[in-house]
Amino acid sequence: MHPTHSQLSIRAAILTVSDTRTKADDHGGQRIQSLLQEASFELVDYQISKDEPLEISNHVQKWCADSTINTIIVTGGTGFTPRDQTYDTILPLFEKEMMGFGELFRTLSYEEIGPKAMFSRATAGSRNKTAIYVLPGSTNAVTLAMTKLILPTVQHFVGELNRI
Repeated sequence: MHPTHSQLSIRAAILTVSDTRTKADDHGGQRIQSLLQEASFELVDYQISKDEPLEISNHVQKWCADSTINTIIVTGGTGFTPRDQTYDTILPLFEKEMMGFGELFRTLSYEEIGPKAMFSRATAGSRNKTAIYVLPGSTNAVTLAMTKLILPTVQHFVGELNRI
């Protein structure tokens, strides 16, 4: 990690994509909040969206235009059911996709859940100097992604996005 990146403030927004969850029973979103807090990162906004492309896109684009937010974590809607719209909605918004994130996530998932890991469409990328992560909705998947991939590298990612 670049020496100054470890000093960067992470200011995050969380979007849970679900047709059924509320803030009271959104265990994945709550887990992300808890892990961000433990890492001394700031939560700027937290919303729940239906599995509707326009609603998902509006949240992400609004946050990417907000200079107080440098990291977006989206959870849910990444599978293969007809209602899973998150991956297909966010992928075109990326200016750059971080291919290695999804690859590493599926590798780590395989160690825990076996070949079902290949059904994950987790990914990451950037837009307007904002780091964007797209995760499955399960609490176990969120915990894996946050502890093994996101928290150890997000300051470096945001730092690289803001280098001149």
